[in-house]
Amino acid sequence: MLQLGPPPETERADAARNRILILEAARRLIERVGVDALTMEAVAREASVGKGTIFRRFGSRSLLMRSLLNESEMDLQRRFLQGPPPLGPATDEFPASPVDRLIAFGRARLALLGVQGDLLRAAEEAPRDRYSSPAGATAGLHISMLLRASGYRGDVTVLTFQLMAALDATLVLYENRAQDISMDRLADGWEQLVIKVTAT
Repeated sequence: MLQLGPPPETERADAARNRILILEAARRLIERVGVDALTMEAVAREASVGKGTIFRRFGSRSLLMRSLLNESEMDLQRRFLQGPPPLGPATDEFPASPVDRLIAFGRARLALLGVQGDLLRAAEEAPRDRYSSPAGATAGLHISMLLRASGYRGDVTVLTFQLMAALDATLVLYENRAQDISMDRLADGWEQLVIKVTAT
């Protein structure tokens, strides 16, 4: 299981306390003003810590957002790595093909975007980290594994990135909000896409 935020480390008691204060302050601010209005300065004021403390602990606004998302991302990873099918691995009792699992993965990811899309979009702000983050790397590995298991004969690496792009938070939120396409319709479109590309 891969975490989104900074790597685990042995924390001093005051550092652990500050981390909790910062994350709780960021959650409160997001509830009050939304993700887009969240600044490091505002979080520092809300948590009663110096801005430098936040940057030392998290490094950037994107990494702070990823730390806020860590719990839900870890839950999704647990579900597709160890949970029941079709999202999780097939069992004797409940078989699930690689295509079924790929469809279920996209639907689960879109459902998460429906709940935490703005936070996910903010965590993806740094272009170089968008797909190389631990969560992005895990999702890419999972998609490529399922494509190979499905018998797909094309360029797995390229198709993996193309499928990941279809689940990009910024694009999905634009489709949902600006183009008024429901999350259910997007999920159905994901299923149709996966069926078509894996049938070749």
